[in-house]
Parts: sequence; structure tokens; C-alpha cells
Amino acid sequence: MRISDVLNGKSIKEVITVPPDAPVRDLVDLLTEHNVGALVVSHDGQALDGIVSERDVVRRLASDPDLLTHSVRTIMTTDVHTCETTQSLEDLMLLMTQRRIRHVPVVEDGGLVGIISIGDVVKNRIQELEFERDQLDSYVHQS
Repeated sequence: MRISDVLNGKSIKEVITVPPDAPVRDLVDLLTEHNVGALVVSHDGQALDGIVSERDVVRRLASDPDLLTHSVRTIMTTDVHTCETTQSLEDLMLLMTQRRIRHVPVVEDGGLVGIISIGDVVKNRIQELEFERDQLDSYVHQS
């Protein structure tokens, strides 16, 4: 299975982004509004400037109570691991496991086309296992 297949199966295809100069409070509002765990940081909605997650907010908030007034750029990760639509889901699972990351932006021809979360990966894997189970069950009961 390819990353493009996972993207096509997502109910929400839009990638929510936040500008790097936005206050962290706006980031938190967007995370809540869209019920997501991370946002791509982008100055124009297409370029990949960074990524920021709920974890980034929580970890910094403990040491900086004024964090919500700072800009997103102060907590975003700039060394972002990405994948391409043609890559296999297995390669993405390996990347997520090795790097201990839960959100990976998907790029194609240098532009942002999606984001895959660990939840998307798990959902897809469950669907694959259910399909295999149903096929085996059908085979066993035909004999």
C-alpha cells in the first residue's frame, strides 16, 4: 500500500497550517477546532516551514507560563521528516517508529499535499487485517 492510498482514504483531505508568526494561542485554537494533534507550519499554506504538535506546547508550557503569547516559530520543529505519495506505508511506519513521531507531512513536487498521523496508519492497518481475515474466513468456509 502506498501513502497516496492512505491519503485518498482520509475523510478530511485538507492540511491545516499555521503561520510561523502566529501566537501559540492561535495554534492551540486550531488544534482544538480541527481536533488534530499537530499542524504544519507554513508562511503561505504550501511551503513546509516546520511542524508543531500538542506535545511541543505542553512541554514548553510547563517551563514558560507566557508561552501562549509567543510565536509558533519559538516551539516548532524545523527539521521535519516527510514522505512522498509514492512511498510505501511500511516505510512510513518504520520512519514513525524509529523517529518516535506521530505526524508526517506528505510532499509531492516540493509542495505540501497531506499529512499522515499515527491514527491514520493504525486505521489503515486494521482495515487491511480485517480484509485478510474476511478473505481467509471465506476461503475456509468454501471448502
